[in-house]
Amino acid sequence: MRDNDDTALLAAAVREAYERAAPVEIIAGGTRREFGRAPTGTPLSVARHAGIVAYDPSEFVVTVRAGTPITELEELLSQEGQVLTVDVPRFGAASTIGGAVAVGLTGPGRPYTGALRDAVLGARIVSGTGEVVRFGGQVLKNVAGFDVSRLMVGAYGTLGLLLDVSVRTARRPEAEEIVRLDRDWPTARVALRGWDSALPLTGACYAGGVLHVRLAGLAARVAEAHRIMGGEIGDAAVFTDLRDLRGAFFDRPGDLWRLMVPPESPWDPEDTVIDWAGAQRFWRVAGDATVVYELAARLRGQAMRLFGGDRSVGPWAIPPPATMALMTRVKAALDPRGILNRGRLYPAW
Repeated sequence: MRDNDDTALLAAAVREAYERAAPVEIIAGGTRREFGRAPTGTPLSVARHAGIVAYDPSEFVVTVRAGTPITELEELLSQEGQVLTVDVPRFGAASTIGGAVAVGLTGPGRPYTGALRDAVLGARIVSGTGEVVRFGGQVLKNVAGFDVSRLMVGAYGTLGLLLDVSVRTARRPEAEEIVRLDRDWPTARVALRGWDSALPLTGACYAGGVLHVRLAGLAARVAEAHRIMGGEIGDAAVFTDLRDLRGAFFDRPGDLWRLMVPPESPWDPEDTVIDWAGAQRFWRVAGDATVVYELAARLRGQAMRLFGGDRSVGPWAIPPPATMALMTRVKAALDPRGILNRGRLYPAW
């Protein structure tokens, strides 16, 4: 694995940009560049800033530089019989841990092993003024009270240039198995409710009349769970493709949306994939984003535009004024001149 610390160079570049009030676009592997709105600014690469800062397998925590490819990190963990605690999507071999944190997506294991935000224990960033700040150790007064390391998750690089991140690890499961069952969605949903707490589930998705379930843990428990559920041995690629948003459903042109809704929500729209045992719905739909936001609201959930089509539509709807005011205060504390990935998350950011 490469080991290169570009902290000084990256901080100097941001400091110069701050002094000139010149926006920069933070990039690394470039595999998530189409997510979110198109930012303005000169590209600033963190791809060389890679390597392990600290790793003691007995502590189940690894601190890694943001430009480190996820595949390289996983290879290192595998040598110690460990894995990341969460499904971290990647969109090619160049996909980095910093890019994963910036976009903040979590794969099919989210309901069972937690979100990426939960796995982040600390971070070191370059603020929009060029200052190197570690959380939580050194704290910026204007954002005291916030867990800033977790604010970086899903901020699309608008709150700071991520240098290093500390994330949880876990023991690699003894066994993993995919089970395939032919069911309609209402029947599948009822079955999942009964299995949820009793069986070692780490994934459950539904598409094309088929329920796919991922089991992981002790070999005896996995075998017993499969016996209880029935069904056939399935293809592990179902879950890696879902995690990385690839395959026939995801590779088509046009807008791809994800809706996070209560698992029992009714679901009429066609052209969808259901994940998280019902709590996440991927939807291919063209046209006015308002239609998607309104549907999510009716279902008491949220909608997020992932990629495709018109990049003038941001990933999230503009939040209510009070929420936006709070977010803007945090943004101003961390990036007072708005130079980091300007416009990528919201038009005024």
